[in-house]
Amino acid sequence: RVGSATSLSSAVINTRLQELVRLFKERTEKVKEKLIDPDVTSDDESPVASPAAAPVPAPGVELEGDKPSGDDHYCEMLCCTFKHRPWLDRLKSSQFPSSIDPLTNLMYVLWLFFVVMAWNWNCWLIPVRWAFPYQTPANIHYWLLVDYLCDLIYLLDILIFQTRLQFVQGGDIITDKKAMKENYLRSQRFKMDVLCLLPLDFFYFKVGVNPLLRFPRCLKYMAFFEFNNRLEAILTKAYIYRVIRTTAYLLYSLHVNSCLYYWASAYEGLGSTTWVYDGEGNSYIRCYYWAVKTLITIGGLPDPKTLFEIVFQLLNYFTGVFAFSVMIGQMRDVVGAATAGQTYYRSCMDSTIKYMNFYKIPKTVQNRVKTWYEYTWHSQGMLDESELLVQLPDKMRLDIAIDVNYNIVSKVALFQGCDRQMIFDMLKRLRSVVYLPNDYVCKKGEIGREMYIIQAGQVQVLGGPDGKSVLVTLKAGSVFGEISLLAAGGGNRRTANVVAHGFANLFILEKKDLNEILVHYPESQKLLRKKAKKMLKSNDKPKDEKGGPGDPLIIPPKADTPKLFKAALAATGRMGGKGPLERLRWRLKELRAMQ
Repeated sequence: RVGSATSLSSAVINTRLQELVRLFKERTEKVKEKLIDPDVTSDDESPVASPAAAPVPAPGVELEGDKPSGDDHYCEMLCCTFKHRPWLDRLKSSQFPSSIDPLTNLMYVLWLFFVVMAWNWNCWLIPVRWAFPYQTPANIHYWLLVDYLCDLIYLLDILIFQTRLQFVQGGDIITDKKAMKENYLRSQRFKMDVLCLLPLDFFYFKVGVNPLLRFPRCLKYMAFFEFNNRLEAILTKAYIYRVIRTTAYLLYSLHVNSCLYYWASAYEGLGSTTWVYDGEGNSYIRCYYWAVKTLITIGGLPDPKTLFEIVFQLLNYFTGVFAFSVMIGQMRDVVGAATAGQTYYRSCMDSTIKYMNFYKIPKTVQNRVKTWYEYTWHSQGMLDESELLVQLPDKMRLDIAIDVNYNIVSKVALFQGCDRQMIFDMLKRLRSVVYLPNDYVCKKGEIGREMYIIQAGQVQVLGGPDGKSVLVTLKAGSVFGEISLLAAGGGNRRTANVVAHGFANLFILEKKDLNEILVHYPESQKLLRKKAKKMLKSNDKPKDEKGGPGDPLIIPPKADTPKLFKAALAATGRMGGKGPLERLRWRLKELRAMQ
């Protein structure tokens, strides 16, 4: 019994000591990281109690942490037991946000989708239920159920979502609940939301269920336009949605016109003249067909007979010409904006081809230029990335450059230990260049004025007697030519040919850009000079010591003295003998003195 208790105490003490060692290691790593990178901020954490101070439990007594709590819930699955929280606790812990960012919150965009669906129900179905005999006493409860479900969505939008939207005031983002609520109550949006929920449904008891009494529900159009803006901001190809939305505008105008035509036919009497709807077939489809022919001014319609029919048809023709021209113009703008980049690419390529034909450039060069245009456009979607980023503020350009290039540049041995802000400034100077297959990135003997970072593709370093043997293949993420940025004397000469193996997209940092940056960072400049000298010495050292592989030695190196012979000479010296070995030992001393 005593032995088991002692072993239990020893096991607990060992566990606590291991925990203490682990905490010391973590603290050492944090201090080491702080010394290496002073920019890293340490988290302000409350001090953790030392594990060694924890009381050792008495023999036979369970640790408090080892006992399962009564509030913990476990579920068994196969051979394992998992701890889980009850669904009610999980529901209570998930709280609705106190403030919502309308520009970036995807949950708010999803909610706007439901609000827009309710708004579309009212806009599309109210004219149909008013004009066509689709709402009957037999199905009236279905229509009213969906109507009041849409009203509930409207009400939740006013009470929960709109009063929690953040807004900007004086450059500050306001997240205070009272301020957000007051901002919504003072806005035009609140007035329209209240107007669209006017309780005109109480007139149902007097005039019956007339769908026109729900017409104010269509005034919630601000939610529709806000949803369009938010959705276009998160879509990668927003022009597709714009085309669909413009098409929906055209279909809705035809929808409203078909409802008006059926109402006019019912007012005149179905089948009373050749102009009105005769009451045969599907009423909505037949009226929609008439609306299409009228608004698009196809022609072939029966002539109106009465004054009412003539006035109605004239208004339809005028409205049709105006609406159709607006739709066509808007569709042209949408398609033109979607293909603006393609049009710019095509115009640049046509101008270049015209220039090359004017100066009678060889066909081989023209084909390579065309290949460069096509690959650059299909791989990047643009010809020059700088044209896109020049519109952004300097801080945003830096953020994009850090996300794209920082992981690669920070691994370059030459720049490790330099000022981080200097590296950030350097990232903004990188220039993207596309090389075609077998294009020379740099040639042997050239003065190096650039450093290259491989973004995509591969390059091959060529050497050997013929200069065509592949020494090494560099892949994406590799860096070469960095020493030439800081080499003195007009620049470091390239020692090998570098050729693009396939299509290669490289980032280039020019020497003049780096020199402009280093003016503001003298400490980093000194560090880079030292590193460049070390790298140059390490590159030249094997050549100086070992020589070329085929160079014959004029004076061969002297063979080392055998170890056994050295031991015999040392023993002779200690014994003080005067034999041949002693004379030989004396002779070797004289030779060393002469050397």
